Amino acid sequence: MVVFPCAKINLGLHIVGRRPDGYHNLETVFYPIPLCDILEAVPLPGGRGVTLHQSGLVPDGAAEDNLVVRAYRLVEKRRTLPAVEVCLHKNIPSGAGMGGGSSDATAMLLLLDRLFRLGLTPEELAEDALALGADCPFFLTGGPAFARGTGNLLEPLPVDLSAYRLAVVKPPLFVSTADAFRGVTPRPAPVSLRRFVAEKPVEEWRGALHNDFEDSLFPRFPLLAGTKEKLYADGALYASMTGSGSAFFALYPPASSHEGKDALLRSRLSALFPGFFVWTDEPLD
Repeated sequence: MVVFPCAKINLGLHIVGRRPDGYHNLETVFYPIPLCDILEAVPLPGGRGVTLHQSGLVPDGAAEDNLVVRAYRLVEKRRTLPAVEVCLHKNIPSGAGMGGGSSDATAMLLLLDRLFRLGLTPEELAEDALALGADCPFFLTGGPAFARGTGNLLEPLPVDLSAYRLAVVKPPLFVSTADAFRGVTPRPAPVSLRRFVAEKPVEEWRGALHNDFEDSLFPRFPLLAGTKEKLYADGALYASMTGSGSAFFALYPPASSHEGKDALLRSRLSALFPGFFVWTDEPLD
């Protein structure tokens, strides 16, 4: 069985408080994008356990620590599982703030449930997803959602960005999530993201829709600030770092109304950001 775990971007992100357990409360809008990994699981006759093969943008770390393997271990505690061989091809870069590992893990939960007809309840799936990561519950359904708490309290939100061209660029820079959180100062959200994102057009987002991580990371990493400036100079209607970085997304007007319509967006951004990961949602030739 093959599934395609997708990435997400954050439309605004506010760190609104620090919790007694040391984690932070936040407010954000998760939005799924069609940048996907490829996850395949094949049952192996006899035996127990999971074997993971990785390709593509393989993250550092031992296979046993991969969230896909951890997802198998969680399900194994609830149901008897046969041995499986798993192939994971990574198209979503790690350390990007795009939830690639979380999406893979959640997809593994759902894949195992379907492949072996385990009958996992929504409550069991939600509990295991949250145990794997704060943003994993979002990927159980995957639709746009306003998120609170650690990112685990979700409300569906009617947001549709399909009229715009979407680009993602990631500089060759790793920012650890823990390090990013250490630099933020919690404060009340300046706007209601639930209302703002749903009601305001993208053309009004610049200067009003904000990611709090930018405040602490841009002074430390000028490459990040420069990336956002270049995206706006290139004609983006809105550009922002996603999650705790270091990837950025940009929303462009439809090709018919853009001055650079004679050149493919992906080709132009690849030339503008040499050495960066570059992805756009436009069809390839």
